[in-house]
Amino acid sequence: MTTQNAITWPEKYLPGTGDNFVSNEVIGRGVTADRVWHYLTDTSEWEGYYDNVADISFPDGGGPVLKADLAFRFGTFGFPPLDARVVEFQAPADGVPGRLSWTAKQDGPPEERLDVLHAWLVEDLPGDRVRILTQESQIGRPAAALAEERPNPMLNGHQSWLDGLLRAASA
Repeated sequence: MTTQNAITWPEKYLPGTGDNFVSNEVIGRGVTADRVWHYLTDTSEWEGYYDNVADISFPDGGGPVLKADLAFRFGTFGFPPLDARVVEFQAPADGVPGRLSWTAKQDGPPEERLDVLHAWLVEDLPGDRVRILTQESQIGRPAAALAEERPNPMLNGHQSWLDGLLRAASA
């Protein structure tokens, strides 16, 4: 029997307690967690394989490679650029999954306020396989509106991100 690793959630963003939650996963062959990690953490690569991200910047300097506590901004899903901060960063190692998460926020009146945690887990699996799991928990009226849309744009957008990430890392 095999037990898979899971995302570590801060209480504030616990899935099912906010206004929108999505979970996407892909398992591929012939690519390593280290290779996937490069394409995930180097934001200069994102627009090359994911068409739902734009205007990536680093207001406090640093970047384009993500690291612990790094502040960055990016636009996605039609929102103005969100203020983001890396809150978990652990590169994959032998027997240890890579873990990356960031918060992203949009301030303003209640109808515009958004607060999310987007988490990633990247791990090597037996048989020359890699597993990529991404989950996002969102709080706010814009998140509730997204959750009501069918098909769910967040679910489909994140699947596109995963598929592109795996293609880029496999190339």
